[in-house]
Amino acid sequence: MSVFKDKTLLITGGTGSFGNAVLNRFLRTDIGEIRVFSRDEKKQDDMRHDFQARMPEVANKIKFYIGDVRNRSTLKYAMKDVDYVFHAAALKQVPSCEFFPMEAVKTNVIGTDNTLDAAIEAGVKCVICLSTDKAAYPINAMGITKAIEEKIAVAKSRYSGGTKICCTRYGNVMCSRGSVIPLWIDQIRHGNPITLTEPKMTRFIMSLEEAVDLVLFAFEHGRNGDILVQKAPACTIQTQAEAVCELFGGKKEEIKVIGIRHGEKMYETLLTKEECAKAEDMGNFYRVPADNRDLNYDKYFKDGDVKLVTIEEFNSDNTRRLNLEETKAKIASLEYIQNELNGVPNIVK
Repeated sequence: MSVFKDKTLLITGGTGSFGNAVLNRFLRTDIGEIRVFSRDEKKQDDMRHDFQARMPEVANKIKFYIGDVRNRSTLKYAMKDVDYVFHAAALKQVPSCEFFPMEAVKTNVIGTDNTLDAAIEAGVKCVICLSTDKAAYPINAMGITKAIEEKIAVAKSRYSGGTKICCTRYGNVMCSRGSVIPLWIDQIRHGNPITLTEPKMTRFIMSLEEAVDLVLFAFEHGRNGDILVQKAPACTIQTQAEAVCELFGGKKEEIKVIGIRHGEKMYETLLTKEECAKAEDMGNFYRVPADNRDLNYDKYFKDGDVKLVTIEEFNSDNTRRLNLEETKAKIASLEYIQNELNGVPNIVK
C-alpha cells in the first residue's frame, strides 16, 4: 500500500517545474488529491487544460488554490485536511533577487514561515521544503534568503509536534523554467551563437525526475529537522554548452562568453565543511541532522565539542566531473530534449 494512498498533498508554487513533475509522477497513483497552490491564475488555467487533455481519467484529482505564501490566511484555507506539503514556492532567479532582495525575503523567508506555521496549525503530517545549493556559503540574495528558509525550517522542527519538517538542497535542474538549456536551443535555432557566462564555472546538474526523487527520499527517510542532499555530478558550463551544440547543430567555435552575472559563484556547494563533519552517508544521499542542543549559553563557555571538522565540503568542483560525452548523454536523456529533437512542442514549466 502506498504511503500516499487516499492522502491529500499540497504543493506551494505548484505551477512551476517541480509541481508539474510531481503531478506527472503522482496523478496515476492511488493518491487521493493534489492541491496546487500559487498566485498566477493563468499558469493554473494552462496546467488545468494540459492535464485534462493528457490525463483526463485522473485530472479531477488536481484542485487549484489561488493564494500567496506571503499571505498566511490563504495558506490556512488551502491547508485544511492536508496530509503532506511540498513547499516549492520561491523567488529563485539570482539576478532578479539581487535587484529586489526584499521581494526575495517576502517570498523565501516570510513565505516559508507562513507555510510552516499554517502546516503545524493544520496538523499536517510532513512538510518538505525545497532549498538550493546556493544556500550553502551564500553570497547572493537568493542564496541568503534560502539559507534563512532552512534555518526557519530547522528551528520550527524543534516544536512542530506531529509535523515532520525536512529540507532538500539540490543543484541546477536542467530544462526547468528559467534554466539555460532552453535558451541555448533557442539561440541555435535562430542562428545565433550560444552565450555563456564563464567557461570554467562548474555546476551540479540533475533532472526534474531526480529532484522529485530527492524530495521523496526526504519524505520517506528524513527525520524532523534534517537537510537532505543528493550526490549529484557536475560539469563545467563550457562542457554543458558544447554538449547542447553537438545535440542541436550549434557551432562550438562561436560560443560567446559574456561574463559572470550579478551574484553568481564560480562553483556551488551542496554541503559545507561544517555540515560534512556531521553528515550521514546514505548511499546516493547525505543526511545532515539538526543541531538540537538547547539555548543554554553557559554550556558554550564551559563545554565544547571534541569532534574536529576534518572532511572537505561537497561542491561542484570536487564532486564527480562529467566529460563531454557523459554530459551529452545526461542531457539527451531528458524528455524535454527528446521532444525538442523530435519536433514536439515543449512548454518550459
